[in-house]
Amino acid sequence: MARVRLSVEERRAEILRVAVEQIEARGVSNVRIADVASALGVSSSLVLYHFSTKELLVAEAFAHAAQGDLAHLRKLLHRPRVDATRRLRSAVRWYAPTGQAKGWRLWIEGWAAALREPALRKVTHDLDQQWKAEITKVVEEGVAAGEFVCDRPADAAWRITAFLDGLAVQTTSYRGPLSRTTMLEWVDEALVRELGIAPGDLTPDR
Repeated sequence: MARVRLSVEERRAEILRVAVEQIEARGVSNVRIADVASALGVSSSLVLYHFSTKELLVAEAFAHAAQGDLAHLRKLLHRPRVDATRRLRSAVRWYAPTGQAKGWRLWIEGWAAALREPALRKVTHDLDQQWKAEITKVVEEGVAAGEFVCDRPADAAWRITAFLDGLAVQTTSYRGPLSRTTMLEWVDEALVRELGIAPGDLTPDR
């Protein structure tokens, strides 16, 4: 059967999707252009036509992988007619390593590789800033509505995301005895500390 001819946009998306899969399987340092090409059944030169270096391919693959999670985060945080407490709690529980957000292994790989690769460092930094900006926005809304007591919403957003990132590194890298129940209790306690929420206000989101 003849291979379907793809548009430039479709081909790039296909390459990025497979690059993410290969990075997840092999790690950033071990993945090669040839691995991505082989998985696609195309030549390495075709991959290089669209992404001139491995570093550029890896950086754009991470950006591609993040778009779905960012879109879902925004959907959770900006639902109409839902109070800020419920929106934020549902978002952080989804984002936490026991939730449904995927790719923690991928992102830990990316953070490590970003220490040595400027293009990837810029991508991961920009994406991190987008996450923090979305959390900051809903904290500001909660303060304005009288739900939160927080003088510096951006600082609180940084601490909340840093706490979740740290939990993700621990639970992904080290398979310890921390249970899902304990993990989510800690997440709720972090929200109470940062935002002055009464514990009884953290009712399950429905």
